[in-house]
Amino acid sequence: MKNRLLSLDVLRGLTMILMTVVNNPGDWGHVYAPLLHAEWHGCTPTDLVFPTFLFIVGITTVLATPVKTLNKVALQKLITRGLRIFCLGLFLSFFSKIHFLDWEGIPLLSFRLVITLVVAYALFGNYNKTTQLYVAVAVFLIMMVLAFGGFKDFETVRIPGVLQRIAIVYLIITLIYLSTGLTVQLGIATVLLIVYWLLMTYIPVPGFGEANLEKGTNLAAWLDNRLLGGHLWVTSKTWDPEGILSTLPAIATGILGLWTGSILVSNRTIGQKFTFLFVMAVSGIAAGWLWGLSFPVNKALWTSSYVLYAAGWALLCFTLFYYIIDIRGWKRFTQPFVAFGVNPMIVFFLSGIIPRVWNVIKIQVTGTAGEMVGMKEYWYKYILSPRFSNPMNASLADALIYLLFWYVIVSILYRNRIIIKV
Repeated sequence: MKNRLLSLDVLRGLTMILMTVVNNPGDWGHVYAPLLHAEWHGCTPTDLVFPTFLFIVGITTVLATPVKTLNKVALQKLITRGLRIFCLGLFLSFFSKIHFLDWEGIPLLSFRLVITLVVAYALFGNYNKTTQLYVAVAVFLIMMVLAFGGFKDFETVRIPGVLQRIAIVYLIITLIYLSTGLTVQLGIATVLLIVYWLLMTYIPVPGFGEANLEKGTNLAAWLDNRLLGGHLWVTSKTWDPEGILSTLPAIATGILGLWTGSILVSNRTIGQKFTFLFVMAVSGIAAGWLWGLSFPVNKALWTSSYVLYAAGWALLCFTLFYYIIDIRGWKRFTQPFVAFGVNPMIVFFLSGIIPRVWNVIKIQVTGTAGEMVGMKEYWYKYILSPRFSNPMNASLADALIYLLFWYVIVSILYRNRIIIKV
């Protein structure tokens, strides 16, 4: 942990903390507005969480690659890590759809957990590098066969997702970083943003007519439905916020992280780095807002204006942490954030599994004629919520308790210097 940039770990930790809170309210019907995504156009603090993580992926790629070498070994390592992250995200979609014979309740849950342990070892295990690649490919192919092979249980399993997008962006921007210079990288990002803007605002949508940015009828939604129909976000069914076309501008988000990392490892003085990054952060926010007047800031579409706006905020937060922690040396408050920041993948993966486990375990409600509810619902509805007069506070309290649960776990890992890598 000695050579890590502390301010970056703090920002990553803050991102994971916010991601854990916004993904796990006690009641989705009672959530404070800043902890919800914008309904469509617009941007809330929650909408800034995911692009900040992608932005950090770009910075980390530079800091973790002191020598730019694209050979067989580096390529194998890159593909293996990308596949492992992709498969972890994919398995989150598969978990609740796994069935065996006519098993239900605890027997079915036990079977799912055994499969989870096998998959977790396959994708987190630290064994022979070549074997890691073969295993990752095997896990990927098995899930693809289950999804597209006519198996009823998996015919609507979601293919895109947050970890899947992280994997794709990580793979592509690392290849770009290892094979090009900064000027070319920024050129690629610019082209991606402009091409995406042109596609979304000028290309007619088959079956819907003129180009538009509405739910379900825009070009990105059409492409998702055309290529992944039936395997999309369950809430929308006809489009996906981590879909195919919107991955293009997401790659630009990662490249802006590469650019930031390149500034950090440059020969500039610390003061020059801070000043330059601060100016670029404010400029990004302003440019995104201005572009948003004609191409609205929209997280679900990952619009080009959203890329600049969100990257600007991510860079501003990083720059402030960089000043406070790395320049001024104020580090006493950092431990909780760093504990989350050095183990992000295990937190994201298991925090997606645990609520699904709780929902399978049923508890009989006292005073009812055998009514059974999931343990998560029972805890919130019958134990926690009655202690609050405001349901919004109860919902937030549930998320914070879950966060505290994870803080205990990551603190133990951190104190024992255990970093679980993919």
